[in-house]
Amino acid sequence: MTIASSGPTAATPPSATPPSAARLRAGDLTAVASVGLRTRKLRAGLSALGIAIGVAAVVAVLGLAASAQAAVLSEIARLGTNLLTVSNGQNAAGSTAELPATAPGMIARLPGVTQVQDTGTIANVYAYKSPRIPRVQTNGIGVVAATLNLPAVTATGVAQGQYLNAATAREPVAVLGAATAQLLGIDRVQPGMRIWVGPSPAEGMWFYVAGILSPSPSAYAPQIDSAVLVGFPAAERYLNFDGNPSVIYVRTTPNSSAATTSVDNLLAAQASPENAGQVTISRPSAALAAQADVKGALDTLFLGLGAVALLVGAIGVANIMIISVLERRQEIGLRRALGATRGQIRAQFLTEAIMLSLAGGAVGVLAGAAAVTAYADGHTEAVIIPADAWVGGLAAAVVIGALAGLLPAIRAARLSPTQALWSV
Repeated sequence: MTIASSGPTAATPPSATPPSAARLRAGDLTAVASVGLRTRKLRAGLSALGIAIGVAAVVAVLGLAASAQAAVLSEIARLGTNLLTVSNGQNAAGSTAELPATAPGMIARLPGVTQVQDTGTIANVYAYKSPRIPRVQTNGIGVVAATLNLPAVTATGVAQGQYLNAATAREPVAVLGAATAQLLGIDRVQPGMRIWVGPSPAEGMWFYVAGILSPSPSAYAPQIDSAVLVGFPAAERYLNFDGNPSVIYVRTTPNSSAATTSVDNLLAAQASPENAGQVTISRPSAALAAQADVKGALDTLFLGLGAVALLVGAIGVANIMIISVLERRQEIGLRRALGATRGQIRAQFLTEAIMLSLAGGAVGVLAGAAAVTAYADGHTEAVIIPADAWVGGLAAAVVIGALAGLLPAIRAARLSPTQALWSV
């Protein structure tokens, strides 16, 4: 006989489910990650210094390159790309060749040529502030004959006084280049001002100073800056000048590269049909572009140095993060014991490395921008900092921080609470 139990049936207790780990919000993660940086400020600052130097180098190089390129393009736009120069080269004997006196007139007949002006070097004639000054103290200031519209063709202005005209070009009257005026200690033109011109202080004559030129573009007419200019008729009459030009400045049709190229191909033969191989043709705007290319090559070198500095900074950040993991084992164990997951520990140290590198990158961007501003202001150039310079610098800092902190973050996440707290 089976006796059924009348007591209540015991209920089966429900299975226990472990609580889910709390998720860290972005603000909480940032606050936790910044603890290590705030408690070790000196170490963090020194670690970020390498990143700051590298980013500053990159921003400064790109900013300086952009500012210099803008200045070159502005100068080329102002002066034009349609200027060609013809100068006397060398003959078969290796001495300086001679351009015919008829060369400027022949060049003016070429299609596409709009203006032609020239200068002629007067051999063995120098300028002195006074005949009492020894010849060795004249700094070798030469005298050249110049045509009347030379400043307009070479984009050189008159800073003081007046340039030569049809009357003064026949008389003992001179115009000083900007560098020549500084060497002679003349900063303004006064009535009756004279300089001594001749082969030596003992032999020569007085020339009245009519004006002082503004500094000429370095690549367009450098010899004008460092010379004393007199008229062709006066040079032939008073200084035994032979009348042959040494440099001819040719302007072609503006905004027409085809016309400039066509004239360039014909200039040598037109200037000296019998000795075209002894004529040198140059295009000053191409010289400016070549200077920009050379500077670009140097910029690449400095960018390489900046990359090396970034690499050194990345190694420093990785080293500091590894040491930080070893020193903070108790902190890691305590957080794990309180419920922090491996992913949260990994995110904490990875965020800390990124914040450290990003702080260095921000300082580097500011330092690079300050360097570009100081240099551009000192050289009267526009301050241009390309967006890809500072954005790329900050992005590089973030990437470097992530790569440098990845291994230390993984090592920190692998520590179990027991191992981490064992050293407490």
